Amino acid sequence: MKFSPLYLALVATAGTLSAAENNESIEKIEVKGTYFNDYKVDNANGAMRTSASLLETAQSVTVITDTIVNEQLATTLGEVLTNDASLTAGSQQRNREVFNLRGFELSSGTGYLRDGHQHWSHYQQPIEILQQVEVIKGPSSILYGQSGPGGLVNMVTKKPTAQTLFNASADLDQHGSTRFMLDASGALTAAEDLRARGVLVKQDVEYWREYQNGENRERDRFLGALVVDYDISDNALVRVHYDRTDDKAGLDTGAWIDDNANVIGDDKTIRDMSWAFTDITVENLGIDFNIFLSDDWQVNLGYNEQTFERQRFESAPRKPSNFMEGDSYESRPYDRFDDWQFTTAFIDLIGEFETAGVDHQFLIGANSLDYYYGQLRTTSDYIYYSAGESQPASPDISYHSDTTKSETEYDYYGVYAQDLITFSPQWQVSVGGRFDKQTREGQNNESFLPKFGLLYHPNVSATIYASYTEGFEPQNETITNEEDINFGMKIDAVTSEQKEVGIKWQLFDDRLMLSGAVFDISKNGTLVTEKLDTPVGSFTSETNQVGEQRHKGFEVAAQGAATDRLFVMASTMYLDANYERDTNLEGKRPTDAPKWSASLWTRYELNDAFAFNAGAFYEGERFADNDNTITKDAYTRVDVGATYKFEMSNTDINLRLNVENLFDTNYLGGGGTNNVAVGEGTSLRLAAQFNF
Repeated sequence: MKFSPLYLALVATAGTLSAAENNESIEKIEVKGTYFNDYKVDNANGAMRTSASLLETAQSVTVITDTIVNEQLATTLGEVLTNDASLTAGSQQRNREVFNLRGFELSSGTGYLRDGHQHWSHYQQPIEILQQVEVIKGPSSILYGQSGPGGLVNMVTKKPTAQTLFNASADLDQHGSTRFMLDASGALTAAEDLRARGVLVKQDVEYWREYQNGENRERDRFLGALVVDYDISDNALVRVHYDRTDDKAGLDTGAWIDDNANVIGDDKTIRDMSWAFTDITVENLGIDFNIFLSDDWQVNLGYNEQTFERQRFESAPRKPSNFMEGDSYESRPYDRFDDWQFTTAFIDLIGEFETAGVDHQFLIGANSLDYYYGQLRTTSDYIYYSAGESQPASPDISYHSDTTKSETEYDYYGVYAQDLITFSPQWQVSVGGRFDKQTREGQNNESFLPKFGLLYHPNVSATIYASYTEGFEPQNETITNEEDINFGMKIDAVTSEQKEVGIKWQLFDDRLMLSGAVFDISKNGTLVTEKLDTPVGSFTSETNQVGEQRHKGFEVAAQGAATDRLFVMASTMYLDANYERDTNLEGKRPTDAPKWSASLWTRYELNDAFAFNAGAFYEGERFADNDNTITKDAYTRVDVGATYKFEMSNTDINLRLNVENLFDTNYLGGGGTNNVAVGEGTSLRLAAQFNF
C-alpha cells in the first residue's frame, strides 16, 4: 500500500514525538476498526489525474457516491448533480440535459470526462454504470485541454471485482415508467487474474407532459456495458471496456413563458408535434493499461473510441412575440442525422521521489482528441397550428435525400506536467503547465496554460489552500451558423482564469468533511446567442461575443457521517455573476445563474432494517433572458424516502419508496422563454433491489 508524502511525514513525526515523550525504544502500533461511511470519499481521480487525497488538492472538488444515487433512485445525470449547489440546471430540451457550473454552461464537447477521457455528452448519460461523479470546479485546461471556466464533471465507472456479486433491481413510478437493471461482477479464473463486470438496463418512460393531441410523450432506452480486467503480471493490468446506449424519445423542447415568467397555457402542454422524435445510439470501446515500473513509478495509458449517431425528426415550433394561448404559431419541420466521432488517447507517467529532503509527486503526460462531425439534413415547408385544431400530419421528408453532407474534422493534443511538492508536513506547493495545439484551420490553436497552488496543513485533518488556474477554448474564426444574423462575423478565442482560496476540514475522526471556497472567475470572449423575436428573412438568431463575464462567490459544503446513524450531503453557493465591458450586456446577469442555491440530502438509520431520507433543493431567482427582464421565482423542492432491508433465502432485499416534491411546489427549472423546463408536481417512485 502506498501512502502520500504528507501522510508518511505526519505519521513519522507523531511516532518520533511519542517515543521521545515515553522514552520507549519499541514502536507500538494500535489497529482500530474502520467505520463504514458510504456518503464520503477521501480521494478523487479527476482533479489531479491521479487518485489524489482531497486534502492535498488545491481546488474545490465534490464527489457524489453511488450510494446517494441509489437512495435517490436517480435515472439521469441531472438528478445526480442536484446534490451539489454549484451546479444548476439549464435547458432540458430534446432529451438531453444542460448544466451550469458556478454559473458557466458546461459544453457537451469540453465539459465532461469519463474516467479521465474527454466525453461527448450530447445525451442523457448512462448513470447506472457509474461508481461516483466528481465535480471539479474552476478551469482545468492544464490536464485535459479545452475546457470551460466553470469546471468539469468526471464520471468514474464501475470496475470488475474479484468477489462475486449479482444485483438485480426494478423501479416504477405513478405514470407507469419502469426500469430494470442487472449488475454482475466476479472473477473468471481460479487465480482471480481475469475479472469481468456487466450491466444491463431496460427503461421505458411515460412523461407527465403531453402533446396537444392528447398523446403522451414516451422514451425507450437500453444500456449494455461490459468491462474486463486482466492481470498481465503482478505489476501490470489491462482493462477493456465497451458500452452501448440506445435511446429513443418523443421531443419536448420545453414550455413557453410570458413576460411575467408564467407558463403560457397548461403546464403539461408540449408545443412540439407528437410525431417529432430523437433516436440516439452511442457506443464506447476502449482499452487501458496500468503498469507499475517500480514501487514509486507507474505508467497509465488509455484509448477510447466514442461513436454518437442521432436522428432528430423535428417539428421545430417557433414562439411568436406576444404569443397568447390560442394564437397560431409556426413550425419548421426537418429530418436531421448527426454523426459525432470522438477518439481520445492519453499517456501518463506518475512517480514519487525526493530531492534535497523535499518530496515530489510528479506527473508528466500527453493526451489527444480526434474529432469528426457529419450532418445530413432535409427540411419541409412551414406548417401553422393553433390549439384546438387537428395536428398537422408528419411531413414526408428524410435526411437520406440530402446529398451535400456537412462535415467538420480536427484534432488536438497537449503535453502537461504537474508537481506536488511537500516541503514539510505543513506546507505543500502544486505547480504545473500545459502546451496545447489544435490543428483546425482558421482557429486560435495554440496555448500555454499555468497552474499554481499553495497548501497549508495546520494538522493532519485540515487544509487551507490558495490556487490560480487558467482555461482556453479555441473558437471558429467566424460565426458559421448560416441562420445567424451575424453569420461570417470574426470571433476570437475564449480565455478564462480563476483565483480561489479555500479550506477543507475533517471532523469526528475524519468521518465528516467540511469545506469552503471563495472564487473569482473571469471569462473573456463569451459567445451569447439569442433567438430573434421576429425572424429576419432566413435569419432566426443573433450571436455576439462579449468582452468579459465575471463570476465571484463562495461555497460551503458538508459531507459524511454526522453521527453513527445520521449521514449528510449539504452545500450552498452564493454567486455574483455579471457581464462586463460589453455595449449590450454591461451589468447584466447570465441566464439561469441564481445568486443563492443550496442542496441537502440526508439518511437517518432508525435501525439495521429501516432508514429514512430527506432532502431539500433550493434555487434563488434567475433570469430567463439575457436582457434580465423576465425573472423566474425562487423555489424549494422537498424530497423524502424510506428503505426497508431484509434477508430471504440468502438474498439481501431492499425495498424503497421515494416521494419527490413532497409539497407539490410549482416551479420553473432551467431554460429560456421558449424552452423552459417545468417542474413536476408530487411524484412517487417504488423500487426493489436484490443482492444475491
